[in-house]
Amino acid sequence: MPRANFSGQDGLQETWLVRVRGRVQGVGYRDSCVRYAQVNGIRGWVRNRRDGSVELTLQGPQSAVATMRTWLQHSVPGAHVTEMDAEKLRDAAERFDGFQRLPTE
Repeated sequence: MPRANFSGQDGLQETWLVRVRGRVQGVGYRDSCVRYAQVNGIRGWVRNRRDGSVELTLQGPQSAVATMRTWLQHSVPGAHVTEMDAEKLRDAAERFDGFQRLPTE
């Protein structure tokens, strides 16, 4: 798994809500996301949605979050992303301690 190259020192913290569609369930997508996020200092969560999509909240340094959003589209073996919606949350008050897999919603 590629590791993003950033020190976490950029100070600009961002929070994004991301929805990924395509062949993203049943292929280890969430577990890959958890591993990638934990290695690269991203906080938040990932979960399957009942409509077949995967939803994530990504929080961390601006460069780390941008790199993970790109990684989500192309780097999970067995997955085929056909669509990704990403919304920057301007007033995200919640701060996450780590990155976890949540139950399907």
